[in-house]
Amino acid sequence: MAPIRVVLADDHTIVRAGIRNTLENIPNLEVVGEAGDGTELLTVLRNLRPDLVLVDVNMPQFDPIVAVRRMCADYPQLKVLIISAYDDAVYVRGLLTAGAHGYHLKDQPLRDLSLAVERVLQGERWISSPLLDKLVTGPLPADPAETLSARQRDILELLRQGRSNQDIAATLGLSAKTIENHLTRLYRQLGVTNRLEAIAHIMRQPERLALSGVQAARDCDGPVANTPYINLLLVDDNARYRNRLRQMVARAHPQATIYEADGNRTVVQLIKRVFIHLALVDVVLGDESGIQCARTMHTLSPATRIVLISAYPDAEFHRSGLEAGACAFLDKKSLDILTLRQIIGDIAAL
Repeated sequence: MAPIRVVLADDHTIVRAGIRNTLENIPNLEVVGEAGDGTELLTVLRNLRPDLVLVDVNMPQFDPIVAVRRMCADYPQLKVLIISAYDDAVYVRGLLTAGAHGYHLKDQPLRDLSLAVERVLQGERWISSPLLDKLVTGPLPADPAETLSARQRDILELLRQGRSNQDIAATLGLSAKTIENHLTRLYRQLGVTNRLEAIAHIMRQPERLALSGVQAARDCDGPVANTPYINLLLVDDNARYRNRLRQMVARAHPQATIYEADGNRTVVQLIKRVFIHLALVDVVLGDESGIQCARTMHTLSPATRIVLISAYPDAEFHRSGLEAGACAFLDKKSLDILTLRQIIGDIAAL
């Protein structure tokens, strides 16, 4: 009987080597090719016509949803097993709907990978066990002890910027004593004892500054609808504009979890910890370039959809942004709730 032909696709050589070693223990299976990016993978599939491909979705030049659909359409007999570190339920559903035959988490034991391959080759669908509850029940409500209020988020963001208590009070229109009381409760909630530890905590866990779209919608008296969950990142160095955009997002898609960043450093810290479905990035970020930010995001997370926004539409910005990995470029003046609803709805439908 002819051996089962397998292709491995991951942009890390050492990871491919580990997977190859694991698969060597499966009888009648042969790794016939490898790929390190999306373009190379399509070439390998066309030339080798394997029976099974194990693919990491976070590769350069690789749009996971589109690529999986294309692979399943072009090679109907091909089995596609996703291997990923992302455990986001919406993301998993999107890839399975696109045609993937299995989704295996990288942090699971290697023996489970062998079992995943065997099950997929037998015509079954494989989903790593930690994902099953998420796919069946959807995202669990946040633990109240872990949830920060909008006011706490604002204070933490100003702390992260190095602002003093007096500056924070003036910015938020509160007294210095009120800020001190807020900080005392906030330190206790974060499990820290002072502002330096609080700043370090947020630098390590920038996702703590995320805000539920449902909460944001209620804060601005917006409608709360039953819409798909999505992780959305707003990147703009203007806090006032971010607040305005956050309220529009909340009204357009209340089930979004909204993250914020004012520059490249925060973006990199966040995107390494959280899978972002959609990022809205200002072209100008103070002294930094939003286009470079988009390029960095696209390298770290090719599956993230990036939309560049600007108050100064420019043809060169548009060209450079698309080259950097953005999927669209919008004028801030035309960015309203209806436009956001369409953009986010397109992403959530994938």
